[in-house]
Amino acid sequence: MVPDNTPVIIGVGQYSERVGEPGYAALSYMDLGGRALAAAIADSAASESVADAIDTLAAIRAFEMSRPDRTPPFGAASNVPRAIAQRVGANPARAILTTTGGQTNQQLVGEFAAAIAAGTSQCAVIVGSEAISTVLALSAKGEKPDWSEDVPGEFEDQGFGVEELLEPALFAHGASGAIPLYALAENARRAKLGMGLDDYRREIGALFAPFTKVAAANPHSAAPVERSAEELATITERNRIVAEPYPRMTVARDQVNQAAAIIVASAGLARALGVRQDKWVHIHAVTAATELKLSERPDLSANPASLASVEAALVRAGKSMADMRYIDFYSCFAIPVFNQCDHFGLSADDPRGLTLTGGLPFFGGAGNNYSAHAIAEAVQRVRADRGSFALVGANGGWMSKYATGIYSTTPADWAANDRFAKLPKAIDAIPVSSAPYDHATVETYTINRSPKGDAAIFIGRNAAGERVCGNADLTDPATAAAFEGGAPFGAQLTVVQDDRGRNIGRVV
Repeated sequence: MVPDNTPVIIGVGQYSERVGEPGYAALSYMDLGGRALAAAIADSAASESVADAIDTLAAIRAFEMSRPDRTPPFGAASNVPRAIAQRVGANPARAILTTTGGQTNQQLVGEFAAAIAAGTSQCAVIVGSEAISTVLALSAKGEKPDWSEDVPGEFEDQGFGVEELLEPALFAHGASGAIPLYALAENARRAKLGMGLDDYRREIGALFAPFTKVAAANPHSAAPVERSAEELATITERNRIVAEPYPRMTVARDQVNQAAAIIVASAGLARALGVRQDKWVHIHAVTAATELKLSERPDLSANPASLASVEAALVRAGKSMADMRYIDFYSCFAIPVFNQCDHFGLSADDPRGLTLTGGLPFFGGAGNNYSAHAIAEAVQRVRADRGSFALVGANGGWMSKYATGIYSTTPADWAANDRFAKLPKAIDAIPVSSAPYDHATVETYTINRSPKGDAAIFIGRNAAGERVCGNADLTDPATAAAFEGGAPFGAQLTVVQDDRGRNIGRVV
């Protein structure tokens, strides 16, 4: 008999729509979230009302609500968590609007499971949604529906939580979004491996081609098309470089209309609700870790916090990576997956696969909520394969935060309530200088490609060994040759500051 205060997942739900397809309804964020939560309730097959039993509901921030300088173009509910709750007739005592970050939903599974084990909660929901594809499609037609709602009731606004993501110097030099920031790390790994751009793009293609096969079979995928490694790696007009070394098809696809929800309940409540035990999925471990800022990391290509998170989860579950029959590594770009593969000795053609959804470039990068879809898939897999184990790795920021969950139908002992852990942050940060400097050694770089022109961004060390960043002067032939050629690593630059305060470097 599983103890009454053991947390179990009793229901998962996903909902999606693609612009222009049959049944497309141009749903708002809140409507999509409500549909996913309704699907999760139905998935539980409870004989009593799950909606009435929900005491906690956390709404994952949509991308367009994830930064202080952004507002949803069509508006949104004044109280997002309660707006979603209302759509299924729920009235939770605790309603939460979460912080920003793709690790959030996985971490909340651990936090809510621990609260249930402690007896401070009985039924908690995690739900999120994205409607970026609809927003873009309607905006292109000049349509602007009103998605605003005035929803009463208290809720906890946990804030944006982006302080650890801020890299002002990099932002000022053009690395102001996920693509160039990940590209800087990706090129650092390429330098470590001694690979040229074309060979590395083929490696990314080989990694992601199996993902496209999974995405093609997933009814919720935003881009359900199987592609070859060569197709992913070949530069064409449709597959242009967005930032070296990334072709467009190999970066997270944010144009999605997707939602997912997870319901975690105590075993005692699950019984009272009439949820059959063959629906229960046990939470064997959840760990959360925070990385140093990108510019502070001793190895710009590495993400030790994510590896520590996965290792700690495996240890607490008493399992090894070989015991995981189902795996989903967060795949907004190749490098978060490569980091895990490098560490655990996994290959791109691992017979288990490295994604359960199809991955963020192909299934879709459903904002901060992607891993809720991965967890939903993991739950379905282990239910169908009794006694098997699934691992979900969730990433946030620029490989800034990571949370890992391990799931199985095999019961997990929560008597000690020690299966959720937050790991300590590393203390070996490299000093970063914001002062002017006149020389630098290049450690990594990327080139942003856009219709407005190309911009080369580098990270390096000044004469004191401090981290610095700047822009390479592509109008200088020697500098352009080094950076455009894909191998400026170790190059010595002379640096001047322009009238905007940017550091402009030329190869010595």
